[in-house]
Amino acid sequence: MQSNWAQIRENLENMLPAGQYKVWITPLVPAGDCEACGNELVLFAPGEYAAQFVRARFLDPLRAAAATVFGRSVAVKVLAGRVSTATPEQPAVPAGGEAPAAVPAPRPLRSEQLALPLALAAESSNAVARVWRHTFADFVVGPSNEMAYVASRGIGRDAGFDTLFLCSGPGLGKTHLMQAAGKALCDSCNRTNPKVEYVSAETFASNFYLALKHKDIDRFKARYRSLDLLLLEDVHFLQDKEKTQAELLATLEALRDRGGRIVFTGSFLPKNLRNMDERLVSRLTSGIVCDIQRPDEETRRRIVRQKASVHQVILPEEAEDVLTRHLCADVRQIESCLHSLILKARLCNTLITVEMAMEAVRRYAVDNPMLDMEAIVAHVCRGFGLTTDQLLSVARKQEYVAARNTAFYLARKHTDLSLEAIGKRFNRRHSTVLKGITNLEREISRQTPIGRQMAGAVALIERNSML
Repeated sequence: MQSNWAQIRENLENMLPAGQYKVWITPLVPAGDCEACGNELVLFAPGEYAAQFVRARFLDPLRAAAATVFGRSVAVKVLAGRVSTATPEQPAVPAGGEAPAAVPAPRPLRSEQLALPLALAAESSNAVARVWRHTFADFVVGPSNEMAYVASRGIGRDAGFDTLFLCSGPGLGKTHLMQAAGKALCDSCNRTNPKVEYVSAETFASNFYLALKHKDIDRFKARYRSLDLLLLEDVHFLQDKEKTQAELLATLEALRDRGGRIVFTGSFLPKNLRNMDERLVSRLTSGIVCDIQRPDEETRRRIVRQKASVHQVILPEEAEDVLTRHLCADVRQIESCLHSLILKARLCNTLITVEMAMEAVRRYAVDNPMLDMEAIVAHVCRGFGLTTDQLLSVARKQEYVAARNTAFYLARKHTDLSLEAIGKRFNRRHSTVLKGITNLEREISRQTPIGRQMAGAVALIERNSML
């Protein structure tokens, strides 16, 4: 089964994001020979929580990867078990089984780095497509993001700086520019195989925790301190994580000493972060810091045209006007609305009309992109069934906190108010506002049940605000 499982894992590595593959798929161990077990593949995870998570999130990819190897549909069963360290071939033993207890094998932290440019093999080309989804060629430049664009191009050249921090609200292009910078640097690097790591701050923290837990810190350090380029997303998630901040600071110093480049992204400027090591904040701002704003109308028009061209669609001028005028929140909103509009036109086998564009816009757009605080408070109270006094009270009931965090998030997204000004409106400190927004973004990015519920609540409030 080991050879078959190796092929299945290889397929999964090409199908899944690198972080998910490393954390959830790498620890899985097959039990027995799938050919001898009929049409069932049995896998053991390190514990019950891991088994439940894999069953909930990865059964479909596992089935697809296994079907490719065996040439037929294969049922997949994921159980909680222990991994014996006796021999590599020894299968996992289910929790509560009769085999003698064994010390769990530490989850391996893969030390091999992404080598770019890769060899011309089929699996390599898939890996590049998965990692580098964006390039500078498909980024629309305007007054709101021009400095960030120029700085992102410069990080891969001899521009006099080795650190770049990209800050913006959600969906305004910081991830696009980060990946484009990574691809450009790898394409132009004078090293044959530059070492690159593209990872979220939460994944970095999780890997660090696992390395400490399994006493494998040397491998962790070797993985991150020998890089040519580190791309670290969502640095604000490291607030309150003192040990992880200290390790990141040491990593950054090591990279600087060896001439490595670093690109960070965050939803807040470094100066606004709280419970962060002052030396780390200083390191984050040691290069170029760029704050990306919402695109103006002309930039949005060019974004609409560029996204439509990706789908090989030429929009009527009137429909283009509707999308440009009303889709003001972020680029993801434009992409999603445009995709929905094009899909409906193709399903109905008809040309896109102004009426279809208006119908699509009503599901996505906020008529007034600059909602003021009073409107946000009113819509949040209506959406959560609260009064204004309840929303502004000191009570810590779960529904009150969720409503306040939603209001903080919407105020950050739809107004130009500072975190201090938002906090003052709610009789809260700046740090409370920042923590509330970070917690909401974390839940939404993880796609937890609460995160999906909150994302739906935000979308519903935004839609209702235009009625």
